[in-house]
Amino acid sequence: MKKERLEDYVVSIPDFPEPGIIFRDITSVLQDADGLELAIDSMQALVKDIDFDVVAGAESRGFIFGTPIAYNMHKPFALVRKKGKLPRETIETSYELEYGTATIEMHKDSIAPGQKVLVVDDLIATGGTLEATIKLVEQLGGEVVGVLVLMELQGLHGRDKIKCPVYSAIKYEGK
Repeated sequence: MKKERLEDYVVSIPDFPEPGIIFRDITSVLQDADGLELAIDSMQALVKDIDFDVVAGAESRGFIFGTPIAYNMHKPFALVRKKGKLPRETIETSYELEYGTATIEMHKDSIAPGQKVLVVDDLIATGGTLEATIKLVEQLGGEVVGVLVLMELQGLHGRDKIKCPVYSAIKYEGK
């Protein structure tokens, strides 16, 4: 049965991965054709009036949402991947995770100087992955004109790390 609100496709799992946390599972959105269509349409509608040249998405869920938006809006898609996964010359940056660090990369030729870039991912929580992605785009001379996510966990204040507009299809007050 088709649901009217995008939030109705998200399954909330209490006390996962630890007590007191409500895990917002987006796989339930992806597993439903109507949910996936609503997610892509809702996200795309948020940025329909933004002027950008390239969509950049972080592995792997940024690929899921960014690629159809790039396709629908006839824009190229730039991959942001974990270190060691891209075959040509890359740039990289490392960032802090809850328990340790991670390193992501982009091909050096994925963004041209002066291009306007829309960064897409599934979620903004603490903002670490998105902040690192923005650094890569800027290292290549690109200008991030917006960050687009399916879901924002406002209680983790990730938006505070991002210095450009953030567009969220769903906002949850907690963590």
